[in-house]
Amino acid sequence: MAEFQGTLAASIHISGTGLHTGKQGTMTFHPASPGFGIQFRRTDLEGKPMIPAHITHVVDTARGTTIGIDSVRIYTIEHVLAALIGMGVDNALIDLNMDEIPIRDGSSRYFVEAIEQVGIQTQSQTREYIEIKEELVLHLSDTGSKLRISPADEFSVEVEIDYATKVLGKQKAYLSSLSEFNTEIAPCRTFVFLHELEFLLNNNLIKGGDLSNAIVFVNRKVSQEELDRLATLFNKPKVKVKDEGILNNLELYFPNEAARHKLLDVVGDLSLLGKRLKGKVQAYKPGHYANTEFAKLIYKTLNSISYD
Repeated sequence: MAEFQGTLAASIHISGTGLHTGKQGTMTFHPASPGFGIQFRRTDLEGKPMIPAHITHVVDTARGTTIGIDSVRIYTIEHVLAALIGMGVDNALIDLNMDEIPIRDGSSRYFVEAIEQVGIQTQSQTREYIEIKEELVLHLSDTGSKLRISPADEFSVEVEIDYATKVLGKQKAYLSSLSEFNTEIAPCRTFVFLHELEFLLNNNLIKGGDLSNAIVFVNRKVSQEELDRLATLFNKPKVKVKDEGILNNLELYFPNEAARHKLLDVVGDLSLLGKRLKGKVQAYKPGHYANTEFAKLIYKTLNSISYD
């Protein structure tokens, strides 16, 4: 039975702050015609340049996935792309009046809820799939990341992370169908270790962070002086380390929320192929660089092209 493409039933707006830039802005989702795909438009720039959400436009993966054409950039796109594919949106024009997607709580939840408010419009054109015919594997020796996709009738993802620490060691997460994404994966927030947070703070790299958009894992002893400094930086009355080894800025939704968030990132990054996948994805120690390199491998293999 043929499946049809989907778009938004009406336009919606989401405002917020970019995690790394600290800029305030608004993102507006618009319905789009069949075959349009997902495209971003920078309304704050002259000529309102557009960038399709496609693997050929990935320019950086240092602290999130960034796409760009010439000097135009859009940062941290993975969470909103995951929400769109999880909600069944194939075509949308996304206006953005800054260069970074609002981080909100560090998950896909707010994007999913906004899309649910207006609903999905089924379109006349059938949905196209990338069907995996033979197994493809990417292994990055420097990070230990390994991603594999095998032929399957549907899209599924299995993720394993291993940070080799007491507070966050091995975790696994599964997504057997995109129909489970909104409840099982979308709410899962990004995470960071305390030493990474301190580095980012000291280098002015998380200007939009406020301790409400990330799980902070603490893998070493922390003095009260350090905790007091964090409380001051993030305008909190008090910060302490909970029994689970995380800061008390939030409660975990799932014991394996970290692995589920990494799965969320895999879904968002692989959506940059521009079409939905039919295949079983297995990812060990994934990250934005590994995810996008894997997407490039799939793209290059299926299109038999040379890709730099």
